[in-house]
Amino acid sequence: MYRSKAASRCGPLLPTATHCYNIRVRAEYALAAIALFGPLARAQSMLRGSIRDSQDRPAAAATIYLRIETSEQILTAHTDSEGSYRFSALREGTYSLRVETSGFGQAAFGPFVLGPKEMKRVDLTLESAFFDEPEFIVAGVTQATNGGVHGSDTVWRSTEALTKATASLSSDPHQRDEKLGDALEAVREYQRAAELHASESNLFDWGAELLAHRAAEPAIEVFTRGNRLFPRSARMLLGLAVACYARGSYDHAARYFFEASDLNPSDSRPYMFLGKVQSVEITQSEGFLERLARFARLQPDNAWANYYYAVTLWKQRKDPDDSQTPAQVQSLLEKAVGLDPNLGAAYLHLGILYSDRKDFPNAISAYRKGIEVSSRPEEAAEAEEAHYRLAQAYRQTGEELNAQKELEIYSRLSKKSAAEVERERSEIQQFVFALRDRTPPRP
Repeated sequence: MYRSKAASRCGPLLPTATHCYNIRVRAEYALAAIALFGPLARAQSMLRGSIRDSQDRPAAAATIYLRIETSEQILTAHTDSEGSYRFSALREGTYSLRVETSGFGQAAFGPFVLGPKEMKRVDLTLESAFFDEPEFIVAGVTQATNGGVHGSDTVWRSTEALTKATASLSSDPHQRDEKLGDALEAVREYQRAAELHASESNLFDWGAELLAHRAAEPAIEVFTRGNRLFPRSARMLLGLAVACYARGSYDHAARYFFEASDLNPSDSRPYMFLGKVQSVEITQSEGFLERLARFARLQPDNAWANYYYAVTLWKQRKDPDDSQTPAQVQSLLEKAVGLDPNLGAAYLHLGILYSDRKDFPNAISAYRKGIEVSSRPEEAAEAEEAHYRLAQAYRQTGEELNAQKELEIYSRLSKKSAAEVERERSEIQQFVFALRDRTPPRP
């Protein structure tokens, strides 16, 4: 029936058989398309509405997620300057709606049914997600002390390294009034910014500033609330982990370090933080080796990934007669220095590996190479250790004069670095805190 009509229509205008065939094919394709996409084409349903905050102000640039329950498909839209949003050309079905916006809260609605050609309006008010007013205020500053930082001198040094690494993640690493030496006004400015607008950046900067001044417990409070508002922020988790580490809460620190590395396994930052950890409660914990192994597996051309995995394998070896682990460690360290010939820490651990085998000539060569390339200030500790271990290796080979020379260098460098660390610590102003006054004002 269809073919005869198509033929009668085209007969007078397109007399050739080829033209009639082409029209018939296009018509049959059109019918097939209607059969396939007809329900979507016919069901021009629409969903629109407005999003407002808890103060009844329009929430601009909010992200709207519309989930189609039957297919698990998610559509997204953004509110305009008036807080309005719109989804058009929707098919009938069951949907759920979720709204997110930085610092202003979230809202959800559904599941709900959208009928064919239905025009539905859903207006939502965001639940308040402003930063809760903290219990403390910064009342002043004082000279630095241990300030709640726990652990041995090795852990203390790793805490300082982790604190500096946290500050480096800041969008504005201590660039405000602290440039003029006014730490008190700087932290108050960060706090005001976070309380006015609890964005991820403002909260992180505030927590990092507290942590930089050895205020571990207040930093934990800020980072905890920031993590609650921004659970997908890796740097917020890292800040929380470092604050817990400084406070001596190693089980919590491990959990947050691991969670940060699991958020986006290809992100190298959490692994670099893990590599700086020196607390045995963390380095020997379940999951530590697994994550640094993943770092090396995902980033095989990263010298630090190979180095940190090698060191962790070495520290966690159980059997002194195990020959497989030292061979794997050596391979990883050699790969690390091949990728970065200036990685002095890797040469140091190669020397340790050779010394453990009583291969002192190779150990001496590795230590000397490590000393040669460790010229950066952050490598001072590795250079000191290399001089000390080189002295021990020289003694094993009977070279007493060289051993004495290296010990003298080690002693000089050790005293210099200790004085430098003491100077840095004395320059850090620690915050003095007071409870916020909760007394209502008198009329």
